[in-house]
Amino acid sequence: MEIVHSAVAGIDVHKKQVTVTVLTPGPSAAEPVVTVRVFRTFWKPLQQLAAWLVGLGVRDAAMEATGVYWWPVYHALVATGVIEVCVCNAAHMRNLPDRKTDVRDSRWTAELHQCGLLRPSFIPTQAVAGLRQRTRYRKTLIQARTAEGQRLAKVLEDAGIKIDAVASQLLGASGRAMIEALIAGERAPQALAGLAKGLLRHKLDELAMACDGCFTDAHAQMCRLHLAAYDRLTAQITQLDVLVEAAAEPFGQLVVRLQTIPGIGPRTAQVIIAETGGDMARFPTPGQLAAWAGLAPGNRESAGKRRKIGTRKGNTHLKTALTEAAWATARTHTRPGARFRRLIHRFGRGNEKRAAIAIAHTLLRIVWAVLTHEQDYREDGDDFYDRRARRNREHLAARHQQALQRLGYQVTLELIQAEHSDTEPPPPPLTPATA
Repeated sequence: MEIVHSAVAGIDVHKKQVTVTVLTPGPSAAEPVVTVRVFRTFWKPLQQLAAWLVGLGVRDAAMEATGVYWWPVYHALVATGVIEVCVCNAAHMRNLPDRKTDVRDSRWTAELHQCGLLRPSFIPTQAVAGLRQRTRYRKTLIQARTAEGQRLAKVLEDAGIKIDAVASQLLGASGRAMIEALIAGERAPQALAGLAKGLLRHKLDELAMACDGCFTDAHAQMCRLHLAAYDRLTAQITQLDVLVEAAAEPFGQLVVRLQTIPGIGPRTAQVIIAETGGDMARFPTPGQLAAWAGLAPGNRESAGKRRKIGTRKGNTHLKTALTEAAWATARTHTRPGARFRRLIHRFGRGNEKRAAIAIAHTLLRIVWAVLTHEQDYREDGDDFYDRRARRNREHLAARHQQALQRLGYQVTLELIQAEHSDTEPPPPPLTPATA
């Protein structure tokens, strides 16, 4: 096999140590000089590792993306300015079975990279990495806050308090006031229902029944703990939003441009930039971007037969953000919204999630086009498919009429069923609650 890199290093990364195998030219291509060393993963030994590789003339190194442990190794090697590091997906470089040692793994990595068989993963720039850390942590905090709200609802359910069965939001202004009153010792259902605000005051009788339970002091103590945790997480999310805005400032123009796409708001736009870097040069086609995000169907073909398979694995953060954006398009009078409703009609009720994944795929292809061509999204309208069907029908009728005339027939066309008016309102939007 052709040698692409003459002097190459393969690195097997662990938490406390790294095993390095260096392959340098030997007497023949089949007999390279093999050098193996082990280094600790503290910063000073990693700098010594980088200097040692430079001294051996190594200009190319490869390693697996092992958790977060490869980060300091990568930074130490890149800091030399002469070593090009290839960080690869571990699934793409598996060694032979029953040959598992650190030395063999590092040598296998070096041999693969020496022949140019490894495909490097996307390593974000420092600015993109900073934004990515913040957006991912914000998602984690939001999930933790949601979990605290669910634990609070569980405690209230145990006490027979069913505020969330009447109010749309348990921790809205009205629900929060009732819970605080319960914790403070109020047990009268009518008094608790009287704390409702706004439109919820039209349901005072139902609220009174929902607040009539067996709420004890033990329930009050747990509710106080969950509310405190919920408020603390809310404060942290607010602080993190400021940090995200600061980290996204260099990409302000891209964030604004992405928001022209239906369903994509500021947070989703920030996630897209954080996960892709905002540069589509590494994705030659939108299909490759969709496959990388895990929104493209997988391939399973054998003997000329293709089997059905779901979406492949990919960037879960980007996939989740775009799926949420897809649900948001269901409420819009846009072309993606119209496509969402058409897919629901095609797949049938109960397959809304399947339609959401398809729309997320569509949105990602639009993102690729917007970022590649550096143009804002142009909306075609929610009647796009109706207009296209009308044009196709007229073209098909004209073609058949001409074919009959060539055969000697005189044909007169008459529309026997009127089309739906363009002003006819679209079907009601779908909500995620129906999934």
